[in-house]
Amino acid sequence: MIYRIRVILDVKEDVLRDIEIDEAATLEDLHHAVTQAFGFLGNEMASFYSTNDEWEQGDEMPLESMDVEQPNYSETLLNNVFSVDVHKLLYIYDFLNLWTFFIELMEVGELIVGTNYPNLIHAEGEVPEEAPDKSFESETPFKEEGFEDNLDEENQEQQDYDESDFY
Repeated sequence: MIYRIRVILDVKEDVLRDIEIDEAATLEDLHHAVTQAFGFLGNEMASFYSTNDEWEQGDEMPLESMDVEQPNYSETLLNNVFSVDVHKLLYIYDFLNLWTFFIELMEVGELIVGTNYPNLIHAEGEVPEEAPDKSFESETPFKEEGFEDNLDEENQEQQDYDESDFY
């Protein structure tokens, strides 16, 4: 069986690629297929994340884990990731620039004899020169109770030190 997967780059313009890949391919194979389809070198750190239908980020599936307690998922087969209930993933490439992709299993089909997989079957849109800025601000600003009062006390203490003869 093959998976027909749509990969959408998280930018304002429509930038997407449709890829066919063998269900027995690994997450590392999918990583290489995505990076090649979007014109990246594929040499930056990357991770996949579970997600729900609202694209909320879930558990990380790192290709290379720096944590000895967390496994590497590079050899995990796609048919162990995707299921009837799970058909979406998030993919983050290059942790310094945070290229973010939405991955969705669109269809399961039969292998076509003579076709090399992974296979790019559709490309739409141009990849921007730079990753879009990500805003990590909360919708409601964090305000700790008594924070402003503490700030005034700290400023007063600083002024007290400035006026002292202590060197």
